[in-house]
Amino acid sequence: MNRTVGFIYAHPDDETFGCAYLIREIANQGGKPVLLTATRGEAGKSGRLGPMTREQLAEIRDLELQRAGEILGIADMERLDMGDGKLQETEQEALVDIITAFLNKHGAEVVVTFPADGISGHPDHIAIHHAVNKAVFSGNCSSVQKLYYNVMGISGAKANEEGAAVLELEGEGLQETKARALAAHESQILSIERVFGKLSEGPPWHFPPEAFQLVWERGSFNPVKRERSIFDDLI
Repeated sequence: MNRTVGFIYAHPDDETFGCAYLIREIANQGGKPVLLTATRGEAGKSGRLGPMTREQLAEIRDLELQRAGEILGIADMERLDMGDGKLQETEQEALVDIITAFLNKHGAEVVVTFPADGISGHPDHIAIHHAVNKAVFSGNCSSVQKLYYNVMGISGAKANEEGAAVLELEGEGLQETKARALAAHESQILSIERVFGKLSEGPPWHFPPEAFQLVWERGSFNPVKRERSIFDDLI
């Protein structure tokens, strides 16, 4: 299989929190997951690593993302430096142009990003959501056939009631991979433990399923369908 999936996120670790199973599954199937991260995460906390400057944290998070990407099998990563916590202040068209260029460069056929609430309500997440929408819906990304949001707290049954197509991944055989990728983001371990519990207490780990809502497919919004894979029905 020679399919490319573009993951567009705001900070190092966003990819692992919500998409570790999906990214590793794509790589295992011979697909090409590629990642664009808009900031270096320098405004975050440094957890148990202790106090440091923003530049020091940015350098550490660059390395953490590189390690996590290798564990997940990400084929190509681009890390921008657009200012952690400042994406809503960025000229949106500039961000849209960067995303468009990234997707076109890689010929991405599927795109995955944040839902409207950014999952956590983080302003950077929400800015990425709107910029990705604008890039995909503009028609300027000719290779893109499908757009998904990674969502939390929504089950397949609930999605069906609301007329949405949601693909859920239980992570069978991939929990250790997700744990290792999360652990690679060492500076963010306190946030990781708050969401997932202490990694040292597994295996088994009790990660929730990863859920992905299909919101656009070749010009059709919110198609109602059942899917087994994000590659279903690609041309």
